[in-house]
Amino acid sequence: MRLLSICFALVLFFLSPLSGQAQQKAGAGIRINHIALYVKDLKASADFYTGVLGLDTIPEPFHDGKHVWLAIGDYAHLHLIAGRSQEPVPGKNSHLCFSSSRLDAMIKTLEARKIHYEDWPGKANTVTRRVDGIRQIYIRDPDGYWVEVNDDFNQ
Repeated sequence: MRLLSICFALVLFFLSPLSGQAQQKAGAGIRINHIALYVKDLKASADFYTGVLGLDTIPEPFHDGKHVWLAIGDYAHLHLIAGRSQEPVPGKNSHLCFSSSRLDAMIKTLEARKIHYEDWPGKANTVTRRVDGIRQIYIRDPDGYWVEVNDDFNQ
């Protein structure tokens, strides 16, 4: 009976509406930790995210040659995981997005490496300017995942 009372109390706690203050802070205790991409060629993907986008590698706990972890900002990581055998079918609406204070320099890097970039509609070597003035480009990583890079970077 005591266990039933405890379970009932927990159900009431989790199903009860949040107070006004708790509702305002509902998202305050959560932040993105990592994004994981399942990749075919770990080295090619790691080279792309470090060499083209400039992400830094960070220690990963597995040490098995199947993982590369990269820092994204102060708190988030990008985890590259080797072993994908099927081709992804990513549409442009499903993409990673990075903001850069050096978008023009990145475009020069892409051009020097002969990496295709395009605007939102798909026009090659073109930059989209959103209605809010933010400039953005789209590229594909070695596995075909879409990556947006924009200049919405506040330091």
